[in-house]
Amino acid sequence: MGLEAILVTTMFASFMLLLLLGFPVAWSLAGIGLVFGGVGFVLVEYFDADLWFTWAGTIGALDARLYGVVANELMVALPLFIFMGIMLDRSGIAEKLMHSLVRVLGPLRGGYAITVVIVGVLLAASTGIVGASVVLLGMLSLGPMMQANYNKSLAVGTACSVGTLGILVPPSIMLVLMADRLGTSDASVGKLFMGALIPGIMLGAMYILYIVIASWIKKDLAPAPKNRQPLDRRAVLDLFLAVVPPMALIMAVLGSIFFGIATTTEASAVGAAGALLMALLSRRLDLAVLKESLYQTSRTTAFIFGIFIGATVFAAVLRGLGGDDVIRDAITGLPFGTTGVLLTVLFITFLLGFFLDWVEITLIILPLVAPVIFSMGVEPVWFAIMFAICLQTSFLTPPVGFSLFYIKGVCPRGVTTRDIYLGVLPFIGLQLLGLALVFWFEPLATWLPNEVYGGP
Repeated sequence: MGLEAILVTTMFASFMLLLLLGFPVAWSLAGIGLVFGGVGFVLVEYFDADLWFTWAGTIGALDARLYGVVANELMVALPLFIFMGIMLDRSGIAEKLMHSLVRVLGPLRGGYAITVVIVGVLLAASTGIVGASVVLLGMLSLGPMMQANYNKSLAVGTACSVGTLGILVPPSIMLVLMADRLGTSDASVGKLFMGALIPGIMLGAMYILYIVIASWIKKDLAPAPKNRQPLDRRAVLDLFLAVVPPMALIMAVLGSIFFGIATTTEASAVGAAGALLMALLSRRLDLAVLKESLYQTSRTTAFIFGIFIGATVFAAVLRGLGGDDVIRDAITGLPFGTTGVLLTVLFITFLLGFFLDWVEITLIILPLVAPVIFSMGVEPVWFAIMFAICLQTSFLTPPVGFSLFYIKGVCPRGVTTRDIYLGVLPFIGLQLLGLALVFWFEPLATWLPNEVYGGP
């Protein structure tokens, strides 16, 4: 193992050690980057080490790199999309939609769970924030499903899994960050949004199909309510009025991007303004709500940009120490063809999702592996969507899936950790099946972007 490989391996090992010791991610990334920058400088200047590292090209260029991060116009979309999601959470849209759908679908066997899936997909497309979606769905649905004698594992697994769709279904803040980190026009934000649309809807449909089949085979899994209220025109009208606002917002945001009316940043402003208007019309908007929404938006944005800056320092030093060459040699040196290499990268991404949030993986790992994967002829949008599905699946995987902790915090009494784990297992299987389908049938991710933006 050469000196470059030793330094790069030690950098990653040090980062993982600091995370396990409980140090903040942003400080760990920046601190390790600066320390190893100093190590590289000492080795080159005083020990004539065989490294291409230069202080001026790494640490000395950080000011320009960091300015490029904060001056990136695309990054303006992040706080606006986050504000849109938080404001929608407080506008009561999801609650109203849940009640209207339960009125229509509740009499069916598994109707409550199907309602959660539909609301979750719309909520994912409206917010794109996993924690908010999982917690909100759990609060709205777990109580009614328990009262309807639903199986605890099915109820918790449905709410947890559907809420996790928020990082995949566009407009997703993860896809915005991925487009920036991929650094190629072949995987722009608009193309990633289009590429994720069919897989996201497909996963939602697979969830519904599973619930229908499982509740039909096992009658006590999701029983129909005993006191069924007849369906009338009023219920249908209420459902229509509940669905229109979120659908209109989604169409305004995605449609303006897809049809070239607005850039991603401009569309995020449309979404933020639309969410603010919905909160006003639903009479949920006051000074306290606005203040709290702005505070949460600022806090979340600062968290992401803190990691962004730390990852920039880490990546600059890593590249200065020859990290790109080490990683490229490690990937291309695998005894597989392109397919085997791609599967290996996805599997490693899946494992990293147990320990790291999607933000760290997107900012650190993706820029390192993507150029190598693209050089092997892999289609950028296809790879990006599979990468996103991998991260989404890792959110659910026991024992450290982030969504499991989110749902645990709002579970009613009597729901154990074992119930949560058993509940998400079928949905993990469905997500892996969805990933396999996208892997086997590339057009699931690439057909829509090619139709809209042109392509092979």
